[in-house]
Amino acid sequence: MIRVLVVDDDVRVARNHQGLVETLPGFTVVGVAHTAATALAQIRGHRPDLVLLDLHLPDASGIEVMRTLRAAAADDARRTDFLMITAVRDIAQVRDALHGGAVHYLLKPFPLSALRDQLERYAVARRQMDTEGEATQQDVDRLFGLLRPPGGRSLPKGLTSATVDLVAGVLRDTDGDLSASDVAERSGVSRVTARRYLEHLCADGRAELRMRYGTAGRPEHRYRWVA
Repeated sequence: MIRVLVVDDDVRVARNHQGLVETLPGFTVVGVAHTAATALAQIRGHRPDLVLLDLHLPDASGIEVMRTLRAAAADDARRTDFLMITAVRDIAQVRDALHGGAVHYLLKPFPLSALRDQLERYAVARRQMDTEGEATQQDVDRLFGLLRPPGGRSLPKGLTSATVDLVAGVLRDTDGDLSASDVAERSGVSRVTARRYLEHLCADGRAELRMRYGTAGRPEHRYRWVA
């Protein structure tokens, strides 16, 4: 389980983020904090894997929280990751967050689907980093792409973020695996279109392809949500 601490000075926003995290398989919320002091205490007490950290806190900035923890844990093999969630658009703050090691920076307001997408990417990247062996350049590129995904304009030519979300939602809401025809029927797109988006999700690490071999003919391509 990925242990998450939610930190936001807005009680309603924190509750919404907590509710979303609790719906995701493989995630659990270990605490909620509304101040920097409480956040530091809960991070030290709960040792979360990931902190959803607001920059604007009443007693100190989220950047200060991250710096304090980074300095204290410099020699600690177990590191806490930070996903910044804020309305602060100052480029200096963005730079400080990146230099501090934030895995990503989400600007408010955003749809909860954007946070869900980032958490799913984080889960895939974390799982890949837990494997042993040497990394190729392709492995490294994929990990950094998962943690800091490009915007919708960088999707493969002909693909749109809305249809990515649509096809991903069909897989996400299904137990087991589906064929491209199944996905096409449930999403309302053509089979060819479904296949293209499924291949993109597989390349992105959020879905996987399985081959089902029958008694005769070509094996059937089956797709399963893994994020």
